Amino acid sequence: MGVARLYYRLVKFEHTIFALPFAYVGAFLAVEGVPSAHDLLWITVAMVGARSLAMALNRLIDARIDAANPRTAGRELPSGALTHAAVIGFCVVALVVYLVAVWQLDPLVRYLAPVPVIAFVVYPYLKRFTWTCHLWLGAIDGLAPIGAWAAVTGKLPWQSWALGAAVAAWVAGFDLFYALFDADVDREQGLHSWVTRFGEVGAFTGARILHLITIVLLIAVGLGVTVGWLYWVGVLIVGALLLYEHTLVRPGDLRRLDAAFFTMNGVISVAFFAFVLADVL
Repeated sequence: MGVARLYYRLVKFEHTIFALPFAYVGAFLAVEGVPSAHDLLWITVAMVGARSLAMALNRLIDARIDAANPRTAGRELPSGALTHAAVIGFCVVALVVYLVAVWQLDPLVRYLAPVPVIAFVVYPYLKRFTWTCHLWLGAIDGLAPIGAWAAVTGKLPWQSWALGAAVAAWVAGFDLFYALFDADVDREQGLHSWVTRFGEVGAFTGARILHLITIVLLIAVGLGVTVGWLYWVGVLIVGALLLYEHTLVRPGDLRRLDAAFFTMNGVISVAFFAFVLADVL
């Protein structure tokens, strides 16, 4: 397998689709139109660099935990396909890419640049101490639209925070589903998650509440900026897709968990951005 493909798998590059469209949503809503090509380019580069750094750090810090989990033992570090030194080098490159991109955007994001990096380092350790790790992960992804909003306007109004909170609740909600994959192993290893604390039913309840909060916050954002009817159709679509996602799995029946987590959330992110884009155009 080529080295490039190993790194691609390391950071699950295809999952960038979860956060990147919402970063674009933040940029488009911030200017209530289409941002400059310059800003969109460097927002994209910053997002790719930041997410690559976050995933590589996660894999690096969790290498021993991954090795003890049958589901993750085949990952690049536990399997020996990549060395720790190689992943550390990749982290350095991703950090440089992120910082170079940030420096091309509004000065405000330069001052804020350390915030996500610190959050990336903290996140992998949280599961060792607290079940709130899912909320932290959501908050990390919620920084994407907030950062993009600041990148194109140099401001952080309440609407940007509401959009970021919507993304945070959405990501935290579907991460509760993701935690179901490893519930038994987490208990055996003494790791903390929403599932180990509140059980399978508690995870479903938490996800439903968080996804309801997502819709409420998207409505608040729409009321706080100038949007047209296509934005509201987008919100309705997100609500319908989230509802469908919750019909795919239920306590005691996790057969379609992969579809609920990976497929549906990618569709939600892209679909909402498509309606926001159509609205501003």
